Amino acid sequence: MPLKPRLRKFLRPVPKLGPPTLPPLLEHERERAEARQNRAADAITAFSGSMLFVYVHIIWFGCWIGFGVEKYPYGLLTMIVSLEAIFLSTFVMISQNRADAKRQVIADAQWKTVEKEDQQNVQLLELSRQILALTKEIRELARSVEDRPGS
Repeated sequence: MPLKPRLRKFLRPVPKLGPPTLPPLLEHERERAEARQNRAADAITAFSGSMLFVYVHIIWFGCWIGFGVEKYPYGLLTMIVSLEAIFLSTFVMISQNRADAKRQVIADAQWKTVEKEDQQNVQLLELSRQILALTKEIRELARSVEDRPGS
């Protein structure tokens, strides 16, 4: 395998999902992608949720300690990691909000389908009642024709 595809696979180990198939979800994704800050948050969330993120931090911490950038107890490194944790937790919440918004779009679409099906069921019940009434009339008509003298 050439270097470029292997590097791309290493940098983005999680396969990119295809576009959603539900039309309301497609519209939601389109609207969300229009904002630059949403695209940035999605990219950061995708990177921070990958093994590459872990590898970079292992190398970074190893170099920081190994090259003696600062003395023990590593106050600057602790502050940097704490700030990073604050931002990453914010991106996790952004990602959760995005997932909640997707679930709401799907739930709304399903509710519209349920309402439409409910209307169709009411119509089908009315048609069934009409068919039953017509069937009863035909039976009565058939009985009356059978009961006539000379039939």
